[in-house]
Amino acid sequence: MIQLAWRFLQFQKESALAHWYRERTADRRSSTRKTMIVALARKLLIALWQLATTGQVPEGVLLRPAS
Repeated sequence: MIQLAWRFLQFQKESALAHWYRERTADRRSSTRKTMIVALARKLLIALWQLATTGQVPEGVLLRPAS
């Protein structure tokens, strides 16, 4: 989940979760970033669970069409 969270930040820069992470880590301390990436991974897991069960796409997340 941690690796997925880092990838999520890289590819979903305009999502609400990415904005939340950037707001919390504005001080640029590595200890804050490490703690917040775990928190983001937990929030991302909840968002993905909601997507799988209810079909609710997290705010600001862009999904590719199925090919």
